[in-house]
Amino acid sequence: MSVLVYTENWDGRFKKLAYELVSYASKLAEMLKTTTTVISIGNVDDSELSKLGQFGADKILTVKGDNLNVLDNRIFTAIISQAAEREKSEIIILPHNNTGKAVAPRLSAKLKSGIVTGVISIPVSLGPFTVVKKVYSGKAFSKVTIKTKIKILTLAQNSYGLTETVKQGSIEEFKPEISKDLPVTQVMNTEKQKGKIILTDAEIVVSGGRGMKSPDNWGPIEELAELLGAATACSRPVSDEGWRPHEEHTGQTGKIIAPNLYIAIGISGAIQHLAGISSSKNIVAINTDKEAPIFEAADYGIVGDAFKVLPELIKAIKEVKS
Repeated sequence: MSVLVYTENWDGRFKKLAYELVSYASKLAEMLKTTTTVISIGNVDDSELSKLGQFGADKILTVKGDNLNVLDNRIFTAIISQAAEREKSEIIILPHNNTGKAVAPRLSAKLKSGIVTGVISIPVSLGPFTVVKKVYSGKAFSKVTIKTKIKILTLAQNSYGLTETVKQGSIEEFKPEISKDLPVTQVMNTEKQKGKIILTDAEIVVSGGRGMKSPDNWGPIEELAELLGAATACSRPVSDEGWRPHEEHTGQTGKIIAPNLYIAIGISGAIQHLAGISSSKNIVAINTDKEAPIFEAADYGIVGDAFKVLPELIKAIKEVKS
């Protein structure tokens, strides 16, 4: 038996999320006294695949093909399920992002397995197998027990740190049987945003709310983001008012993000907004209202006027960088 973990790639490269998944799977495999098998779908060079061994991958199954560079729920489910059968895997781990949310439920139905989404830690018990996840938009925690033989977990981003456990990470080509009856998803055209950091990929995000009072006051936020190499974001009221584009809206009804650093400026912290940013590794809040809900979620808080705090913060960062 091996713990199986699916690692997504972006244009043939792995990001921090992939290494976090392998680190988590490796620790779980250690607890179970078994091995860690990674499955990679799509064209990824062996030099990139070998990096997974640094974080505890004993074996790396690679399924290559130009038609596999685009997510197709049914095909990916078929591939991962066959890999699980080959490795006799009773625990399968996927990311808790759009890909994981699309594939994990199908995989659960196909394998008749229990599933827990958004897991935030190593199991608190192996008998019975019990894991912890956030509920009520991050306001509470729930312990969930899985009783089926095969168990599927999706891991919340930034919930488990990177742990280097260097192993051989042998690479094997895996050729699953894919039914010809399954349709193949084709991307006819791709338009990528240029000259700006994509919000969902950003390690640092600077976000503004109604406390900025006007779209004309966004200059300091954009300057701070540029200094930090960050993406810009906003709360829903700001995008609804047309102050900022809707693609910058973060929250339960907007983009769900998990950067290493999220700076919230003039955002009160409604529960819908916190649901979209609660997986951020570090949250810094700047608000005039010391009772604002955002401070309950923040790791660091500044009670003050953003129009006075921002210039001082920008000045300090410029001095450090110089």
